[in-house]
Amino acid sequence: MPQSVLTIDDSPDVHRLLDVRLAPEGLQMHHALGAAEGLAKAREVMPDLILLDVDLPPSTGFDVCMLLKQEPATSGIPVIFLTAATEVSAKVHGFDLGAIDYVLKPFEPAELRARVRAALRTKRLHDLLSARAHIDGLTALWNRAYFDVRMEEEVLAALGDERDFSLVMLDIDHFKCLNDSYGHPFGDRVLQGVGEALHSSVRTADAPCRYGGEEFALILPSSSAADAMGVAERVRASIASLSFRPRDTYIQVTASFGVSSTTFFPSGRISVQSMIASADAALYCAKRGGRNRVSGVSKSEV
Repeated sequence: MPQSVLTIDDSPDVHRLLDVRLAPEGLQMHHALGAAEGLAKAREVMPDLILLDVDLPPSTGFDVCMLLKQEPATSGIPVIFLTAATEVSAKVHGFDLGAIDYVLKPFEPAELRARVRAALRTKRLHDLLSARAHIDGLTALWNRAYFDVRMEEEVLAALGDERDFSLVMLDIDHFKCLNDSYGHPFGDRVLQGVGEALHSSVRTADAPCRYGGEEFALILPSSSAADAMGVAERVRASIASLSFRPRDTYIQVTASFGVSSTTFFPSGRISVQSMIASADAALYCAKRGGRNRVSGVSKSEV
């Protein structure tokens, strides 16, 4: 998949020129003609690099850069400023705000491509290292460290934009008995099978995580409680359809699910702790109800 670049500049001619100059790099190009549009587009497409004009009336590129770096979701996107100004003070200010480079207008094609390539190469290496640090080695799902970071990001987004998101907690039923009866290598195969079921049952934007031991979590951005209940039921059925064969006998594995959603919370009461606590409460309700089922939290229980 090609890396993506977002250009934020008020001149359509600059956008056309950059498209031509960067065409040999095989990049996916996105465009915004103003500050507000640029911020919205950055949140939407999460580009690998932003080319940002310094002179962006009625705002400035410095203002946009500061806002990008303040938001957890966009703070890691590298920014290269585009400017005709050569003053050292302006460059220092941009670097202090978090930009990684400057490209002077009018663009020298070879230099422009070299600076963009360097920025994207660094971004790719950073992403690889970050992913390795946040991947569970057994299931290839996101790990607990990633879960903690992503939950903070989603809560901040929900508080700022009043955008719904949901959390699903799930626990493999009677997993300790499986480990005790058939051994830990078999238990590992079960965990891997559940991880594969989660991967295949959710959207690209969703975050399936191994929360710890036999417990997993699904972070579902832009999802209502009803959406999350549907996803949880789909994953439950997928896990229940798995078949494992230890010692020449077939074993069916099931899981119990608890669903929490910002749909049920007044905006001021949304927090990572409240979301996890309500999902856990729903999970234990599913277990008390007979396991292998999905339970949600109602507004009256929040």
